[in-house]
Amino acid sequence: MLVTVVSVAYNSEATIAKTIESVLYQTYPNIEYIIIDGASRDNTVEIAKSFLPQFVKQKGKSLRIISEPDQGMYDALNKGIATAKGVIIGSINTDDWYEPEAVAIMTALYEKEHYDAAWGSIRIKKNTGDMIKHAKLGRFWTTTGWCHPAMFATKDVLIEFPYACRNMYDDFNFITSAHCSGKRIVTIDKVISNFSFGGMSTQKKLNDVWYRAKIKYEIYRKHGMSRWYWFHCIGMEMAKYILG
Repeated sequence: MLVTVVSVAYNSEATIAKTIESVLYQTYPNIEYIIIDGASRDNTVEIAKSFLPQFVKQKGKSLRIISEPDQGMYDALNKGIATAKGVIIGSINTDDWYEPEAVAIMTALYEKEHYDAAWGSIRIKKNTGDMIKHAKLGRFWTTTGWCHPAMFATKDVLIEFPYACRNMYDDFNFITSAHCSGKRIVTIDKVISNFSFGGMSTQKKLNDVWYRAKIKYEIYRKHGMSRWYWFHCIGMEMAKYILG
């Protein structure tokens, strides 16, 4: 079964090689890798192109690079998904990287469970040390066990619920839309990817805490979920603010 992996890049010359290598050296043999670059101004594209001969040598693996302006990460992901040929699609950011058996694990899980979307656990890389965020589906629908960097989903469901290109939580909006539509969602508590801590979702200003809680709450309400989720949203963001 062909699997597609999509990476979104912009001025990623410092980190993209490690991401590409993590796809190149996957134990699973049949992978289409698509890099969507947002017209980087550094050497991102040149570094990516330098890996083309290595993908040619790996039977069953291919690398395609598209570089053009876009409207941000989720617009780029939608582009990659639209051109993908794989049955299931994973996405890995260009400052993160997969474990060697990531695709094999998620493909075996698909063959067993026939999921619409699934994710595994992630290793969060922090200056203070690594931590594991365990994949899980709890009694309540929350982001607590949600690990987008370790998610794979069918092309069909990703086309049915495209990323909205509204804000940083487009990924959670996607998976919540799939959940509320009754799609088959499963998890596996195995580390699939390594996530570099930082970015918009970890900014520590109080205004950022309020903003992130507000947009997550809007997703819950958009899907008809309880107003009580406000307390979950603000509680989770305050915990991140205090604990780092």
